[in-house]
Amino acid sequence: MYLYPLSDEEMRLVIENESDPEMKQAYTEMLEGSLSNSDKRIWYAIWNMELKDESGIIVGDFCFKGLSDDGVIEIGYGLKEEYRHYGYMTEALKAITEWALSQESVKQVEAETDAENIASQKVLLQSGFISNGKMGEEGPRFVVSLKR
Repeated sequence: MYLYPLSDEEMRLVIENESDPEMKQAYTEMLEGSLSNSDKRIWYAIWNMELKDESGIIVGDFCFKGLSDDGVIEIGYGLKEEYRHYGYMTEALKAITEWALSQESVKQVEAETDAENIASQKVLLQSGFISNGKMGEEGPRFVVSLKR
């Protein structure tokens, strides 16, 4: 799977074509974060998840929700329904978490998911995250920390 951040212009096109108001707002916030933090834009940008085969199909996306001063980032992700249950999200989440933790400024990656979304919780656990016992706005929180 290819994982890559979108340019500001590509993000504008995603926003323009998004029909779900909640996702449109989330993508708009990501673009605003990218524009106002140009030196750290990868921590705000939308990242595509593209199949490595010749199809070039985008199966989902993810984002980091900014990088805090203490080295903590939160990740959000989504997969198109027809590509669920093939292990794509687990593969992508493992790779991007490993990459993020290899960056000098990142110490911990966090995620939260709806309490009812058992599939997402399984993906997090299979990707090396552990529950930290805290509840966020969306539901239970999970973390992976840098081991040094």
